[in-house]
Order: sequence, then C-alpha cells, then structure tokens
Amino acid sequence: MLIDSHCHLDAPEFDADRDAVVQRAHVAGVAQIVVPAITIATLPKTREMRERYGAFLAFGLHPIYIDEHRDAHIDELARWLQHEQPVAVGEIGLDFFVPELDATRQVAIFEAQLKLARDFDLPVIVHIRRSQDQVLKYLRKWQVRGGIAHAFNGSRQQADEFIKLGFKLGFGGAMTYSGSQRIRKLAAELPLEAIVLETDAPDIAPSWLDQPGQPRGRNESAQLPRIAGVLAALRGTDLASITAACSANTRVALPGLNGQTA
Repeated sequence: MLIDSHCHLDAPEFDADRDAVVQRAHVAGVAQIVVPAITIATLPKTREMRERYGAFLAFGLHPIYIDEHRDAHIDELARWLQHEQPVAVGEIGLDFFVPELDATRQVAIFEAQLKLARDFDLPVIVHIRRSQDQVLKYLRKWQVRGGIAHAFNGSRQQADEFIKLGFKLGFGGAMTYSGSQRIRKLAAELPLEAIVLETDAPDIAPSWLDQPGQPRGRNESAQLPRIAGVLAALRGTDLASITAACSANTRVALPGLNGQTA
C-alpha cells in the first residue's frame, strides 16, 4: 500500500478530471492520499476531498499565500482543527525563495499555527523552501509532536536536525532528476525510517513528465509507484521494501492515518 503524503487534490488543475485522477491513483496502488490546505477560503474544498474520495486532510495557511492570511484566520483555523479531525496542521511554514513575500508576517503566521498544533497535539506538514534553518528554529521553540518536512532539499546536517525533532522527510518528483544530485544522495543515504513519499501534485512533476520543448506535465498521485521505484533504485533495494517502509513511516508521522484506508 502506497501513501501519497502530500497531494493538493483540491487544486483547480484537477477540476476537469478529479474523479479519474483518484481512480488512476487507486489502480496504481495508492491507497491513501493526504491533502494539505493552503488558505482559509479553500478549506471547504479541501474538506470535500474527504467527503468525495476518503482523502485525509491537513488544515493550514500556506506561506506562499501570506498576503491572503488575516489574523482572524488563525481563530477560524482553530475551529476547523477542533471540529474536522485533520491528521495534521499544514501546509504551513516559511518560504524565502520568493523575495516579495513578507518574511516578518510569514514568521508570525507560522508561529501562530505552531501554537495551534501544540494546543491540539497535532503533527505539522512544513514548507521549508530556502528556510530550513529558520523553520528548525521555530520548531525547537514550539516543540510540536513532529510531522513531515515537505519536499526536503536541505543539507545532511539539516536533515539530521529535523529527524532529531521527530520529523520524516518528504521525497518526490525532484528526486527523479539526474541533476538533483544532493537530493538523490540524501535519498540514498538517509536512514530509510526517516523518508516518506509524496507527489506535491499537481506540482514537482517527475522527470518523465518533463519533455523538452513541452510544458511540464501535471503531476498526480498515480505517479507515486514510479517515484518509489526511483528511490528503490537509488538505495539498491526492492520496490516492495520501499513501499512498506515509507508507508509505515508516514503512519508514524501522521498517526491519524492508522487503521484507515482511503
């Protein structure tokens, strides 16, 4: 059983054929899909992914959309966390790759959500683009119960620090590119019990969907078995072992998945 630990199934890119996307994922052997939210406005659509498809949900305010977040949204998010039984608070974090995003405001919203995660005793799914050390700083401060460092692409030292804090590290499409040498080295050498699989669909498409001269293909959960195969090849092991280990790791990171199937 494969678990896609990070898929934005509620994204508008899937509006035209979402039923077929979910069906392809199930046929491919992806039994559970975790859908992280991004804004207060999109929470009802995120919830619909559970109602229609049995997906598992995380509720949070994504740093990329910092201009849309208001202080009052923290209280509203708290109500969703209280009543809707998500498996995590997410997608939250910091993004210092996009220069125009207000860094100070990002930190304030991130800390407010870490406090909610601590108050509700929920793991977090963290966005860490160009912000690994800063995210680690606030995770140490708020002492949440672990979770997943999404789309990990930091150093081995940073990886070890996340692991010490009880986090699993998300690997997906970026790992499939031969030029992603640091990510591939980490995927090959990190303790297997620290790794979870994800697509970040519709984003971070794997290499086989990136054809020269063509727009990059839309990612989806059905790509996860082939992504898992890349991880197996990098580690010199079999696909079944990777599937079992990474799925077990995801259930450790997100205990709300235990004993349930999508």
